[in-house]
Amino acid sequence: MQKLINRYFRKSMRIRYELCMRHCNPIEGKSVLDVGCGPGHYSIALAQRGAAVVYGIDFARQMIDLARVKAAEAGLDNVCRFETADFFALDTKERYDYVILMGFMDYMKDAEAVVDKALDLTRKDCFFSFPVAGGFLAMQRQWRYKKRCPLYLYRYEDLQRLFAKRSGFNFRIRRIERDFWVQVSRHL
Repeated sequence: MQKLINRYFRKSMRIRYELCMRHCNPIEGKSVLDVGCGPGHYSIALAQRGAAVVYGIDFARQMIDLARVKAAEAGLDNVCRFETADFFALDTKERYDYVILMGFMDYMKDAEAVVDKALDLTRKDCFFSFPVAGGFLAMQRQWRYKKRCPLYLYRYEDLQRLFAKRSGFNFRIRRIERDFWVQVSRHL
């Protein structure tokens, strides 16, 4: 039963993971910032594929601890660095080839500020996921999260407006089940 539930409710998570793995290319010798990294799934996978530096941040201490353990078990603690951090307080002059924000925009009130900061930190590409407004799954998620934390949902038009005003970048919005997956590439 759990497999069936995961296949239906987590399909978009699997697809956005696959898209990030495919589009973080080339990855060999590149740097990655994984914002809201959770237990490090993306970070560790990209390090295994040849990323030179992977920096994962999350506000949840337990997730960072888990990511560190997983990276050490994979023999990648020399490539992956995980820290408890607030994305907005992140003070770095470092720029990353790829910046990943999967499952992060769901909880961010100021999407403009997040996008601006992420684009400032990238040399090449940023990847975002945004939860889709409308439909049964969106209603179910809003109801489930109502008492724990705010949940922000987006329409295609919202994302068009959000990214169209960014000069120096190309963007592509793709609907995947209950999410939008967005790739933003810096003009080189």
